[in-house]
Amino acid sequence: MVQILDVMDKALNGKPMSETDYQLRLFAPKVQEKVKEYKIKYDPNNPIPSDNSLADDLFEAGMELLVDVGAYCTSSGRIISYTESEIKAALKNAPSKLHFGEGRDRKSLVHRNVEDKIPPWCLLGAGGGACSSDRSFLTLVEGYAEIPETNAITTPAITRVSGMRVRPASPLEILAAMRNAVLAREACNRVGRQGIPIMNSLATAESDIAFAAALHPKFGMRQSDGYMICCMDPMKVDFARLNKATVALSLGGAIGMCFGPLIGGYSGGPEGTAVSNVAHHMMGILTYQSSWLLPFPLHLRYVASSPRDMVWLVAASSQAINRNTHLLSINLNYTTAGPCTPMCLFETSATVTAAVVSGHSIECLGVATNKHEDRTTPVEPRISAEVGHAVAGMKRSEANELVKGLLAKYESKLSAPPLGKGLYECWDPDTRRPTKEYRGVIKRYKSVMADLGVQLKPEM
Repeated sequence: MVQILDVMDKALNGKPMSETDYQLRLFAPKVQEKVKEYKIKYDPNNPIPSDNSLADDLFEAGMELLVDVGAYCTSSGRIISYTESEIKAALKNAPSKLHFGEGRDRKSLVHRNVEDKIPPWCLLGAGGGACSSDRSFLTLVEGYAEIPETNAITTPAITRVSGMRVRPASPLEILAAMRNAVLAREACNRVGRQGIPIMNSLATAESDIAFAAALHPKFGMRQSDGYMICCMDPMKVDFARLNKATVALSLGGAIGMCFGPLIGGYSGGPEGTAVSNVAHHMMGILTYQSSWLLPFPLHLRYVASSPRDMVWLVAASSQAINRNTHLLSINLNYTTAGPCTPMCLFETSATVTAAVVSGHSIECLGVATNKHEDRTTPVEPRISAEVGHAVAGMKRSEANELVKGLLAKYESKLSAPPLGKGLYECWDPDTRRPTKEYRGVIKRYKSVMADLGVQLKPEM
């Protein structure tokens, strides 16, 4: 079984190669070779495929890709290679259940099968989206913690400390990461969710030193929280990320590797990016020593998960993983449109449906491409969770028709989506409710969902 010292040995003694050669002369051609070999084909008429052979072929292609190209360590300039037997052993020994949280908020993240009736694990929040102040941070996290379906929190990332913009690997980043942990726990305490796990509380900690500093127990992080470490695309790691993994492992924390292969990037179109997405799962449990995974594949043009080919990618690769492994995988989605718009809610509904019926759990969400400060509210993750619970157990063929109906509502607007409103323009921090205008948007959206065959909770 591959351990962190084995990873370091491979990183120091593997085959030397430049980063450019790895990306362009090894990884990219090998992805296309697997697509051609397994005849993987994107079908735009079926954004949620029901073809089990497609899922199984994607899985085999992903495993072969990892064997052929390995992972790449940018710090040493060497390839971290894995054998098929090492990959299969890691898959066999990976957990199928993990416990997060404390007290009455302690819950189990479990593996889900394709078309599983078990509700998805709902990791709700901002997905690391930019947050301009302590006030907006607390407003958002309080709102996330009050969502009934919330199993765990994904916090925003603080961008300023005492008015100063956070700089990477500086005292400002360290202070921001500490504040991120402290404020997240404070917000949950305020609304009576003291034990809820915070699975990305160190969203502000990009550097290894900030990550390690903010893990001190006095700032509120617990062993029962999740420790998220992001992979570089495609299938790359550096010593700073391995430092993070080493620290988290020493504390007994459950690491979750997040990764975002891009349609239009090194893996090419939807077929190649689906293969890459599958391979990243296996790379994560080995290189990053992950106990759970968090894919967030994105479209290079739209920086979102909601275009038709992206929905297909999410569904097909999720089915590949969940038919062939017992891995714990949580899909994170991004929208192009912003808060207080029907389009945003339709977008997240489509991607959530694709992930949930294909066996994944959900992290929701990055709103308006997650690029804008304070352009997110607790409404969008709440609606996403309601949809996730509503479609659990739905047949893929039924979900396919639902998603085609949703795509018809927003697909033509992806190139120029509405940005909607900022946090305090459509969310009341005192009542912790959306504004009257936003409640009207939600009611109309839920009426459309009912027409499409999905009954959601009545909006008060």
